[in-house]
Amino acid sequence: MQLQHGIHLGYCTNIHRGETWGETWRGLREHTLRVRERVCADQPYGIGLRLGAQAAAELSQPDRLLEFQRWLDASNCYVFTINGFPYGSFHGTRVKEQVFKPDWSTRERLDYTNQLFDLLARLLPPGAGGSVSTLPGSHKTFPVGADEIEAIFQNIRLCREHVEKVSEATGHDLHLGFEPEPLGLFETTGETLKFFAHYFDRHPRDKDFFRFIGLNYDTCHLAIEYEDAGRSLTRLTEAGIRISKLHFSSAMRLKPTPEMLARLRAFDEPVYFHQVIASFGDHLPLRRFKDLPDALHFAATTPAENLGDEWRVHFHIPLHAAPWDGFEGTQDHLLGAMDWLANNPSRCSHIEMETYTWEVLPPELRSGDVVDQLVKEYEWTLAEMKKRGLARVQ
Repeated sequence: MQLQHGIHLGYCTNIHRGETWGETWRGLREHTLRVRERVCADQPYGIGLRLGAQAAAELSQPDRLLEFQRWLDASNCYVFTINGFPYGSFHGTRVKEQVFKPDWSTRERLDYTNQLFDLLARLLPPGAGGSVSTLPGSHKTFPVGADEIEAIFQNIRLCREHVEKVSEATGHDLHLGFEPEPLGLFETTGETLKFFAHYFDRHPRDKDFFRFIGLNYDTCHLAIEYEDAGRSLTRLTEAGIRISKLHFSSAMRLKPTPEMLARLRAFDEPVYFHQVIASFGDHLPLRRFKDLPDALHFAATTPAENLGDEWRVHFHIPLHAAPWDGFEGTQDHLLGAMDWLANNPSRCSHIEMETYTWEVLPPELRSGDVVDQLVKEYEWTLAEMKKRGLARVQ
C-alpha cells in the first residue's frame, strides 16, 4: 500500500513456503490476498515478493509472466520490491549458512540478481520505482580471500551496469540494496562504509553508483549490533549511500541468567541461522557467536558472571510482540528507524515487514494463523507510522 510521502509498505512473502513459481503464486493467492482484504481492501496493495532462483527462472517464461501481470491487475495488487537474498530453499530444510550461497563472488548470484531486475521492471506499475535486496557480499566464515573480494566487486560493477541499462530502457527507478547481517561480510555501519569505500578505490569515477546501488537496512540486524538507528542511518546517508529499502523486523533480547538461558533453548531449531551477540557493558568489545548452539555451549562452559550483561539473538519475532517470559524485542531500534524516516521521508520509499520465522516460532508467539499474524503486524506498524505522520489517519 502507498502511505504518505510516496512510501510503499508491504510484507515480505518469504514468510510463506515456495521454491517453484507455482508454489510461490499459490502462497500469494491463499495468504496474501486474505491479508489484503483485511488491511487494504479498497486501494492498490503492494507486494514484497520473494523469488528464489527456480521460481524466477520459471516466471521468466513469457506466458507465465503475462498471466501473473494480469492477475496483479485483476487483484488490484502491485509488486514494488523483491527479496533476492535467499537463492535456494528457504523453508522446511536446513538453511543456515546456505542462505549466503552462492555469494557475490559467483556468476550464479550475478545472473540471478540481474534476472530479478528484468522481472521487476516488467511487474512495476508505470512510473514506479523498484528495489531488490541481496546478501552482504558473502559470509565471514567463507574462504573470502583477495581473489574472491575482487570477484565480488567486479560482479557488483556488472550488476550496477545491468540495473542502469534496465532503468534507462524502462524509465523505472531501479536499485539494489545490500543487506548487512550479523557475521556477513559487512554487518555494522562502520563495516558497510568501509565496504563501499573499497568499491570506490577500484572504481573512483563511478559517480552514479549510489543511484543504482544502496543498502537494505534491516532493523533486526542492526539492533543485534547494539547500534542506534538514527545515528546509523544518518552516517550512511551522509556518506551518500542510498537507503534502498527498510526492513522492519525485531530481534530477541535477554539477560543471560541461568533461567533465561534455559528458556532460550526452545529457540534452538535446525532451519535458520540465529547469530548471537553478547554485550559486556560500555567500552568493552562485543562477543559474536555464529549460531545459537555455539552461544548456548559457551554459556554451559562459562561461569555465569562472565556471560555478559545482555544477549541479542537473530530470531525474528512478530513486530507487535510484547515482552514475554523475561524476553524482550528490539522494537526500540525499529521505532528509532521510524523516527529517522519521519525526519527524512524522502530518503527511503520502500518498507517491508519481514518476520519469516513463522513456522519455527514457539506457539506462544504465534497470533492465530499466519494471516492473523501479518494483519496484526500491519496494524502495529501503521499505528506507529500514523503517530509520526508517515501514514494517513483514518
